[in-house]
Amino acid sequence: MSYCINPQCTNPENPDTATYCHYCHSPLILQGQYRILKKVGQGSFGQTFLAVDEQHPLKLPCILKQISFPTLDPENYQTTARLFRREVMRLGQLGKHPQIPLLLAHFQYNQNLYLVQEYIQGLTLKQELQQSLFNEEKIWQLLRELLPVLEFIHQHQIIHRDIKPENIIRRNFPPINYQKPPYLPGENQLKKLGKIGELVLIDFGVAKLLTGTALIKTGTIIGSPEYMAPEQTRGKALPASDLFSLGVTCIHLLTDVAPWDMFDVINDCWRWRDFLPNGSRVSQSLGSILDKLLQNSVSQRYQTAAQALSALESPSNIVRQPVENLESLGLVNQKLPLLPSVRSLVGRFVPKIMTLDENELISAVGVEYGKLQYLLAVQKWQEADRETWGVLCDALRKRRKSYLFPYDIDNLPCEDLLTIDRLWVKYSQGKFGFSVQKQIYESVNEDYGKFCSRVGWLSYNLHFRDRGFKFRSWAAVGHLPSRIWVGGDKWWIHLEVMGKKLDKCFFV
Repeated sequence: MSYCINPQCTNPENPDTATYCHYCHSPLILQGQYRILKKVGQGSFGQTFLAVDEQHPLKLPCILKQISFPTLDPENYQTTARLFRREVMRLGQLGKHPQIPLLLAHFQYNQNLYLVQEYIQGLTLKQELQQSLFNEEKIWQLLRELLPVLEFIHQHQIIHRDIKPENIIRRNFPPINYQKPPYLPGENQLKKLGKIGELVLIDFGVAKLLTGTALIKTGTIIGSPEYMAPEQTRGKALPASDLFSLGVTCIHLLTDVAPWDMFDVINDCWRWRDFLPNGSRVSQSLGSILDKLLQNSVSQRYQTAAQALSALESPSNIVRQPVENLESLGLVNQKLPLLPSVRSLVGRFVPKIMTLDENELISAVGVEYGKLQYLLAVQKWQEADRETWGVLCDALRKRRKSYLFPYDIDNLPCEDLLTIDRLWVKYSQGKFGFSVQKQIYESVNEDYGKFCSRVGWLSYNLHFRDRGFKFRSWAAVGHLPSRIWVGGDKWWIHLEVMGKKLDKCFFV
């Protein structure tokens, strides 16, 4: 179907092959490129449509937003258009983030302004909530994924203003490559990475970008009232306002109760715990973070996403996804030595490092593990991940950065494999390591796709092996070490082979 975007058209549906509306004769292909398929949203400043790029060889889908200012006179419209062109560039900068839709184009037509953005395929969190309530684990993961996105947009001097479950999509398909031959200069800006299962923040309208300009002055309220911070309802939005809306989103996902129904107007406080389903509870750690996000007073709230993320990452608030029988591997409580070569450095950077035995780390072939131990101790996860690749090669007497195949894994000395794994398990507090990945893989019946979804990996391999990973302490359980060292056409079988090798080593 082709859809007519003329607001005055009372019969907008047309056949797929039509080029002009059969009712009002308006063109159905904007700019000679974008065919509108259907209307998917309506806001105070315009409409949102699903479209298809007719000029792309694959006719890829995209989202087209129509921004209307019907009351503007010609002079003010020119001002609007100029501001639109200027501010939309900032939106383009945001789209380079993998969790924000990519800006593909913008143009003017018939006194309306248009944005063309990446189409994100997946369910919104509102749709997920219709299937089941969110538990505490999913709320922790939501915060870990979205707070860095908010930190990113706030650093670009942009406030979203409308964070709610409908505006968060869980990507269920790899990002679309919107490039088309011939590759033009500057098209490399369209390249970005995203992954299946990742949360994407949508609905960055230009009206939000223009707030505070000559067009839309302070005092204009943009957003959904039941998710708004008190100061935003009075026309003043701050970075902390987005954090408030994120907190309201979390409690709504935990309870499936309308936000205003959970607010006690008499005592001027949130009573969201009273609406948790029977048998459900929220830990004190998560509850404290949500309470601080939901403070009515801006001064009592987290001021920045970075502050909230810091609270999330504090040792007392690290919530680990349970891995069954991890203790049975004999790894979590196994003490590791702090090698003399790194003891002084760790003491300088990590004063609260755990007390460790003085026994030497074991290598069957003389591999030095001091650098790996130091990097893990100071939580330099990406450097530690690369060093892990290096010491795996060292243990096999292969040149560093050589890809490892199933027979390589089988030839790893048990002493070295267990030492590497113990280091990861110890310094991640039981969150990362080959043995952790083994337990998760077995818990999903050795289904690689489900494993990837559980640990936050892409289910397909990239040319650049270290992309698509989050080298942060808040990454999902089992997310690290990465698979950057894996070689071969059947690269996905490394988990099975590693699991079997660990079984052999545990019982030697």
